[in-house]
Amino acid sequence: MISKIQNHHREKSAYIYLRQSTMGQVRHHPESTERQYALKERALELGWTPEMIRVIDSDLGISGTQMGNREGFKTLVADVSLKQVGAVFALEASRLSRSNTDWHRLLELCSITDTLIIDEDGCYNPADFNDQLLLGLKGTMSQAELHFLRTRLLGGKINKAKKGKLRFPLPVGFCYDEEDNIVLDPDEEVRSVVELLFSTLRQTGSAYGVVHTFAKGNLKFPKRSYGGIWNGRLLWGQLTHGRVLGVLKNPSYAGVYVYGRYKYAKKILSDGNIANKMERMPMDSWQVVIKDHHKGYISWDEFLDNQTTLLQNQTNGEETLLSGAAREGLALLQGLLLCGTCGHKIRVRYKGNGGVCPTYECNWRKGEGLSRATCLSVRCDNLDHAVSQRILEILKPDQFTIALKAVQEIEQKDRAVDQQWKLKIQRAEYEAQLAQKRYEEVDPSNRLVAATLEKRWNDKLITLEQIEQQYSDQQKETIRITAEQKGRILALAKDLPRLWKASTTQAKDRKRILRLLIKDITLEKTAPKNIILHLRWQGGICEDISIKLPENYCDRIRYPEIVVTEVRELSTTLQDHEIAHRFNKEGRLSATGKPFTDTIVKGIRCKYKIPAPILKGLQEYTLKEISDKFGVTHHVVYYWIERGYVKARKINNRPPWFIKLDSEKEKELHVRAKNFASAKKVKSESCCR
Repeated sequence: MISKIQNHHREKSAYIYLRQSTMGQVRHHPESTERQYALKERALELGWTPEMIRVIDSDLGISGTQMGNREGFKTLVADVSLKQVGAVFALEASRLSRSNTDWHRLLELCSITDTLIIDEDGCYNPADFNDQLLLGLKGTMSQAELHFLRTRLLGGKINKAKKGKLRFPLPVGFCYDEEDNIVLDPDEEVRSVVELLFSTLRQTGSAYGVVHTFAKGNLKFPKRSYGGIWNGRLLWGQLTHGRVLGVLKNPSYAGVYVYGRYKYAKKILSDGNIANKMERMPMDSWQVVIKDHHKGYISWDEFLDNQTTLLQNQTNGEETLLSGAAREGLALLQGLLLCGTCGHKIRVRYKGNGGVCPTYECNWRKGEGLSRATCLSVRCDNLDHAVSQRILEILKPDQFTIALKAVQEIEQKDRAVDQQWKLKIQRAEYEAQLAQKRYEEVDPSNRLVAATLEKRWNDKLITLEQIEQQYSDQQKETIRITAEQKGRILALAKDLPRLWKASTTQAKDRKRILRLLIKDITLEKTAPKNIILHLRWQGGICEDISIKLPENYCDRIRYPEIVVTEVRELSTTLQDHEIAHRFNKEGRLSATGKPFTDTIVKGIRCKYKIPAPILKGLQEYTLKEISDKFGVTHHVVYYWIERGYVKARKINNRPPWFIKLDSEKEKELHVRAKNFASAKKVKSESCCR
């Protein structure tokens, strides 16, 4: 060993690298730590001075499976690459690394920089082939040892899990009994709040609905602390969306023992490091599933239904999944419609000023570039009305029973919330009484302890008073159904259509009723103005409803052929205002429901190219005819009319002008037109000069 250590090695620093895998090993196995620190004495014996010895112990309590989280090992590798290290001291190869990648990287750097590696077995020069081969074998054995240990431990763990005996932290609502069996929590308040969470999900149909219900009732939800001085203690706090999802996705609440819901997988981070990330495994990949292992809060079938509900509620899921939760908005069939052309989900677009005109549209083919137009686009009210009428027909025989059940559910929900508050007050009273008992049992002469216990008693009394005040405020905000109101609701049930259309009935409530009855609806457009709704009820029965869509606005205000023909015939002898007067006298209205005017009649003539009536007499000419005959503009003709050079008339003081013209007047106008043209020419020449 000494022969391999040269003077140029001693001129560089000697690095003492210390590592243990966990902090538990650091605390409970101090002998290993002492042996690693003792390597400093070994370096002194081999000729290094104290100033040239550096101890790296920042990796104590950190696993050696990878380099990413070991800052001490990174420092060691960096200094070796900078040729600042003469020798690396370690108790054994496994202390430096449990990964072949990191181990061989360090060996390569040491061989390039002529750095020695010294452990309890000897001194190795990585630049020497035999030493390098031996060190590589040691690193491989170190990694293999870790693999064998993990395999044995994991095998025993899985074997115990297959028998349902492997213990793990239980979710809130469960605990272990004296025989290590999983049982329901003996705390009635905890059990009732968990049951309330599942019953609220059945009523609202979404995790966010559960969160809002708990927040509205100012109810708290518990979680159990594990480890430390708070181990096993219940901590009550605000119910969040993540907590609801955690409860709903945990099969333990269905009485099922599961192992393998999560696993660690290596991921490459953005900085190039490799880290273990926990991944949720799909249900068919769970390693151990033991049904009816213990008593649960719900059945396995209800657990599967909850997973389906959560999956359908996702707005970023697969296109073929329909949305199961009733959401805000006026479109009643939102989330239930499928396109009969492409088979994808039909979405809602809110058009108009402020989105007052919801429309069902399928743009999948257009978005994929398969078509330039949408599959279909239908106003929501056209379909909502037809489906609503069918729903009312279905519910009419059982409307009284439905109303009675709704009242019972409201009362049951109020009782559950009220019971939860009473249990909360009961717990606060118990804690206050316990604090009082501890205060009364203390020796009064021990003033320091007595003062502390008295303060705790006062705090518990204040907490109890606050909870009672919150309960009182909650009682004021909660709507209680009186006997009179119950009678009104049951009486109103006899007129379900009026209740359905009432302004106080929210669109979200109507959607929830639809989802209870209808599974999905496929829209098929058989003609431009004809749509067939293929309804699939929750029981599996299918039904078709044919809907005739209203015509477009321009088609609705288009006049029928009989009116156009009548205008064409009357226009040969009557003017527009006379035709309008005749229609109004007969009591007829225009396409927009207003009385006829000459503008409306003129619009009909322009649309269908009906010429205006020509009512000129013998030797009478129109304005255009006079202008063309004498080669003058319309302004000149108007000038002649204003000056009285020609005789002109209008019918009922309305255009057009009819100008009477004989042979003498024709000669006169030719002269005037010639003089006008000469004067215009002279004026033009003078302007040019």
